Amino acid sequence: MSVREGNLEAPTRHPLDWKNPDFYDENLLVQELERVFDICHGCRRCFSLCNAFPTLFDAIDESSTMELDGVDKRVFWQVVDHCYLCDMCYMTKCPYVPPHEWNVDFPHLMLRAKAVKHAQGKTRVRDRILSSTDTVGMLAGIPVVSGVVNAVNHNKVGRRVLEELLEVHPDAHLPEYHSDKLRSRVEITRNQDANAAPEAGPTRGKVALFATCYGNYNEPDLGEDLIAIFEHNDIPVRLVDTERCCGMPKLELGDLQAVEKAKEVNIPQLVSLVDKGWDIVAPVPSCVLMFKQELPLMFPDDEDVAKVRDAIYDPFEYLMIRHKHDLLKTDFSHSLGNISYHVACHLRVQNIGMKTRELLQLVPDTSVDAIERCSGHDGTYAVKKEFHEISMKIGKPVVNRVQKASPDHYSSDCPMAGHQIENGLENGKAPDHPLKLLRMAYGI
Repeated sequence: MSVREGNLEAPTRHPLDWKNPDFYDENLLVQELERVFDICHGCRRCFSLCNAFPTLFDAIDESSTMELDGVDKRVFWQVVDHCYLCDMCYMTKCPYVPPHEWNVDFPHLMLRAKAVKHAQGKTRVRDRILSSTDTVGMLAGIPVVSGVVNAVNHNKVGRRVLEELLEVHPDAHLPEYHSDKLRSRVEITRNQDANAAPEAGPTRGKVALFATCYGNYNEPDLGEDLIAIFEHNDIPVRLVDTERCCGMPKLELGDLQAVEKAKEVNIPQLVSLVDKGWDIVAPVPSCVLMFKQELPLMFPDDEDVAKVRDAIYDPFEYLMIRHKHDLLKTDFSHSLGNISYHVACHLRVQNIGMKTRELLQLVPDTSVDAIERCSGHDGTYAVKKEFHEISMKIGKPVVNRVQKASPDHYSSDCPMAGHQIENGLENGKAPDHPLKLLRMAYGI
């Protein structure tokens, strides 16, 4: 049977077989790493994405055989550490993803390797702390503590302490923490009995906001902007009663058991709301992706997970569905000028199109230049001492595009990616999140 050169069909994702004991067998894992790495070596289309591929290809080219068999197996784990599961290789580059018979799923293979490493107790304390966003957020959100944490973030001596204790790079952007978090600013009982706006397509006209760790503790303005925009469009918004981290930081660490624990808290809460007629919206692309893709692949037979998958939306995806049915207000009072818009990787993976750009371009006298390149941030990758400089190199093409355009605003749906760009610009100009821009356009 002849092997096709590339895949001519849409990529399909197989469920993650993480409950199978073989999943954690290191010998079986290494065999699969060798198989996939050898295919990657013969292709090399992904060399310009993250640093995982250059790490692999450079090791091969510098080996005695100039083939994979000449590479020290320790390099395999360096490749794994450089993958931050953005899925761009799978979605945009690799010609051998399933249903191709070679069945290459590089991100899931890297996730398996991370899970094996975690199961072997090789996860660094630093990484456990940085990925515990609920715990860090609650502690850092205590009024006195938040003041100290934010002061340390902006103090050279304090940053040196963080560098020594947590191995955080002194030049990395670290988020602010707010004691006045979103769930303190917005009453939990708001709109719980509100009447829905008219239905539009699959949207049912009332929204439960999954605030996310970042939206709750670090940038509560995201949630406030979202609520103002949706209510301006007569869509009632309430908060989810209780929530935990979506699980993405732990997924990227390979701690799949922690992901399951978060799922066991979040899914019942969200299913209850869906059953009562609420749609779910979250302001951070990674969190939406977690419920749309990652949890369904981890729990393919869980009907409640599937129910949430079908009811959760990116905010601009939701609003553009409303616009398609003539239910989005376009009473914009302010133009936005020129916007450099970074398209977040975890938004691209959702395959919903550039809904943010489409909506912002409805604003009169506004142009949006979309930048489809990785910012190199990935939640924690960019703050780590050993990876920060590489992350800035990955994000440099994005920074260059923004600098060259000299826009009125630059923006990303991923707030962390926005600050990564800010860190590269070094001109003091902060990003404006698309929700903030839309609220500005409405003048509300």
